[in-house]
Order: sequence, then C-alpha cells, then structure tokens
Amino acid sequence: MSKRLETVAMMTCMKTLLMLFNFTLWASGILMLFIGIWMRIQLGDYMNMNSQVSGAALLAIACLGAMLAVASVLACCCTVRGHPALLHLYGAFLAVVALLELGAGASFYASRKSLNEGFDQGLNESMAAYEPDNSIGRHIDIMQSTLHCCGNRGYADWRNLNPPKEIPSSCCKLSDECEPNDRVDQIYTDGCYIRVLDCLNSSIGLVAGIAIAVAFFPLVGIFLACGLASNINKAEYEQVA
Repeated sequence: MSKRLETVAMMTCMKTLLMLFNFTLWASGILMLFIGIWMRIQLGDYMNMNSQVSGAALLAIACLGAMLAVASVLACCCTVRGHPALLHLYGAFLAVVALLELGAGASFYASRKSLNEGFDQGLNESMAAYEPDNSIGRHIDIMQSTLHCCGNRGYADWRNLNPPKEIPSSCCKLSDECEPNDRVDQIYTDGCYIRVLDCLNSSIGLVAGIAIAVAFFPLVGIFLACGLASNINKAEYEQVA
C-alpha cells in the first residue's frame, strides 16, 4: 500500500511539473509567433538587404512558435488524461524540436561567412536602388545614422555607383548645416559593412550559444513526459497486482 501511495505522489508531482513546463512552452511559442510576425512586418525590407536571408526565415520563426503553442495545449490534454502512449509521443516530438533548434544554432554559426558576403552584396544592391522616399532608402538612412557610417566600404561608394548618387544626409555627423557632398569633414567616412561585420562577429558566438542552450530546454519536458508515463504504467501494474 505504501508503494502505491509513493507512486501516486510521484505521479502528482510529475504531472504538476509537466503542466508548468507545458505552460512555459506555450508562452515561449506565443512569444516566438508575435516576434516573427512583428519582425516580418517591421524589418522585412531591411532583412532583404542581405541576399542570404529572406523574409521566409522570419515567417518560419512565427510558424514554429505557432506549432509549439498548439503542441503545448495538446500536451496539457495528454497530461491531464494521463495516457502513456500520448506522453511518449509528446516526448518524441520534444526530441525532434530539440534537434531542430540545435541544428539551427549550429548552422547559423557555420554560415556566418556566407551571411557576411550576402550582406556585402545586398547592401551594394540596396544602395543602387536608394531613394530617400522609398523603404530601402529609409532603412539605409537609419543604418548609417545609427552606426555612424556611410556607404558600404566607405563614403566614396555613393559616388562610384553606376549612375553615381549624391551622398545622403544620413551620413552627416550633425544634421544642422551639413553639406555631405562638399565637406568630407562633416560626414562619417567609415563604411557600414565593417561596422555591421564587427557587430555580427562579436555577437554571433553568443547568439549561437544561446540557441544551443535553448535547444536543451525540451530535454526537461522529455524527462517529465517519459517519467510520468512510466509512473502511470507502474501504478496500473500495482493496481492489478
């Protein structure tokens, strides 16, 4: 009798922990969904400046978040009903999610060189299509004024375009009384590619590390789901015995 009480107590504890895990997974899925949609709407044009990154990647984040949110709701039903087969299936799903996240973090770190080259090419194409009033122009202006840079490799890139373009006012160090095409001393001379490359290289290791660390989070759910299924089978066996 005491063993059965211990098993029931263990089941109750694991059910509670698994429900908390499911809620956390649901919250993270909803967050990913909204972040993916927001980034696609707000930053889609800027992301397209990199020929190696498309808006589809942002939509993939939103889809993954929606899938996690739906799966966590179904997992709550499995947890309440306490069906061992469904709990094992949920554990297998979490294992697949962990592998996908681990692969995404590793591939992101491995593709850093192609991302750099893609940004170089994409920025040149965006500069050729630059107009102060279009969306690409606004994103370039924000990038230059924020990063204190001008052009791709340098301010002279604007004059070397075919056809040449005037240096935008976003290259000015000070917005008042600035003549970007006549006074070089009044504008930023460093290229934006170097600035972005420095930021990317300094943070890509941290981003990949966080992605890999997050990939181990589903392992907690796998342990809880499989442990609960094992305890349910054990309780049924003890009841029959």
